[in-house]
Amino acid sequence: METENLEVLTLNEENIADEHICCGLADKKIAEGYRLKKELIKSRLSEGFKFKKFNVRGKVFIEYVPAENAWSPIDAPGYMFIRCFWVSGRYKGHGFGTKLLDECINDAEREDKNGIVVVTSRKVMPFLTDKGFFIKKGFEVCDTAPPYFELLVKKLKEAPLPKFRDDAKKAAVENKNGLTFIYSDLCPFTDYWVDKMIEFANDLGIPSEKIKITTKEEAQNIPSATALFSVYYNGEFLTHKIVAHKEFSKLLSKHR
Repeated sequence: METENLEVLTLNEENIADEHICCGLADKKIAEGYRLKKELIKSRLSEGFKFKKFNVRGKVFIEYVPAENAWSPIDAPGYMFIRCFWVSGRYKGHGFGTKLLDECINDAEREDKNGIVVVTSRKVMPFLTDKGFFIKKGFEVCDTAPPYFELLVKKLKEAPLPKFRDDAKKAAVENKNGLTFIYSDLCPFTDYWVDKMIEFANDLGIPSEKIKITTKEEAQNIPSATALFSVYYNGEFLTHKIVAHKEFSKLLSKHR
């Protein structure tokens, strides 16, 4: 499978209505979340947001944006921020990821950026890009946030290192009881699964509250390292993962 024979598409105002965005292609449950993410992408194009993908029917894409406009609690002026990066299934191991990362690096160089940053974790976890891939490509850890988040950077020129904001290192929300869900439309799965996980919590008799992030300013000041999706139990960070009923119940049982 040769990447040279496949086109890399960049979403724009003209094609976003007709092009798929890779996540949840055939999942009817998340149709509304899929629509909401497309609307969010469209609204952010003027901020320099890029969504690039190979022209295949699968999850082979990268999203990035100037860090000043990132929906992430980081301080990284002059850097490019990778929001999501995914190569799945039969497309793994054929150079697709390298080609997509090169697209980001080339854009960062053209725009005279200080470098590129991305949020990962100490070990491989769902909804976070594999740290190992970035380390092989010359990235290094420049900051951490509890309980397991890491900020990686690939510097293109000398500049101050990026860092997580202080709020991201709290891993807690004040004056909250029960479950608190903080999420955004950055992923098409969140809109559906927040409500499903609240149903699970109701089955367990646990009160829940959901807080949807709708602006860049809100996302840059959240109390954890990811604006995609995070769950707190009695104010303390619980998980960033979307999970089904059985796993969620097991996770909660460890904290009750």
